[in-house]
Amino acid sequence: MRNRMTVTVPRNLSMAFRSTVLRPFLTVLCLIMLPVSVQSTQAAADPGVWHTAAPAPTKRTEVAAAALNGKIFVVGGFEEPGFGNLLNFAITPSLQEYDPSTDRWTARAPMPVALHHVGIGVSGGKLYVIGGYQLSGFSVWHPVATVYAYDPETDVWSEGAPMSNPRGALSVTEHEGKLYAIGGYDRKANIATVEVYDPARNVWTTRAPLPTPRDHLATATVSGKVYVIGGRLNGDYGRNLSVTEMYDPVTDEWSRVADLPTARSGITASEVGGRIYVFGGEGAEGTFRENEAYDPERNIWEPMAPMSTGRHGLGSAVIQTRLYVISGGPTPGGSFSNLNEVFTPPVPGTANPTQ
Repeated sequence: MRNRMTVTVPRNLSMAFRSTVLRPFLTVLCLIMLPVSVQSTQAAADPGVWHTAAPAPTKRTEVAAAALNGKIFVVGGFEEPGFGNLLNFAITPSLQEYDPSTDRWTARAPMPVALHHVGIGVSGGKLYVIGGYQLSGFSVWHPVATVYAYDPETDVWSEGAPMSNPRGALSVTEHEGKLYAIGGYDRKANIATVEVYDPARNVWTTRAPLPTPRDHLATATVSGKVYVIGGRLNGDYGRNLSVTEMYDPVTDEWSRVADLPTARSGITASEVGGRIYVFGGEGAEGTFRENEAYDPERNIWEPMAPMSTGRHGLGSAVIQTRLYVISGGPTPGGSFSNLNEVFTPPVPGTANPTQ
């Protein structure tokens, strides 16, 4: 049997090796790899960028906005109170047109009636203003079922067939030329009835009711499906919702999808590149700067670069993949702004998803 030789390394020598050789080596390795890791994270988390465009001519809140023929139209709402609008309690029929190519605003023919909290949609080259609230006696909260159509070619308004349910704080989205009026509040209860307007025939039809009736919500259409996002219960921004529901016009059925990460109401939403961007809002804690994007294909939400100023009652519209976010109140309730901020979204797939 051969003798084995055992070599024992003194403990103090082992510790010295770790301190003088191994630890500096690991430190250098981390310093070499860290920038690569940071750069990879930054490249995978593009939140988009904001810039400021020409402000609107008047400060407003509770407006609606839509894009048509390369221009953006902002309609209705409350103006900042002054001697000229006291009789109307600051509710305005104003229609203003913004041209992104020149960065200029132009006044157009006002609506036949001053309205706020309206729904808005575009079909067949015309702008449609649906529902809302108007002045009645000493109340500024009288719900209406009216439909007003604006032709930008003639600068003339006309009236269409009304909805069956008067309501304000609703949302309208377009699908295959028809306008879907969803949600809202008649000052007694939230409206579940979903009504669809066909401008070509000037008729309304009813579809499957909204599973979660609410107001001050947002809607958008992507790939033939209608998405209904956020909102509040019975006009109370202390009862904000994060619920997001999808409607399939082919099957006339609703389904629940991933919730909006931040429960909020008084929001606006627009679609670019197959994603829905949701801006602003208000709650008991104040107004929101949040800008969150929903990807229906992956059923995930992505945080985007926040707005510079939190606002509610604002409008949004898309021109050449840029989102214009206009007007709205910087504090909850009666506040006003003429801000016109433009968001350029990131290339799809470069943001951080959240479930």
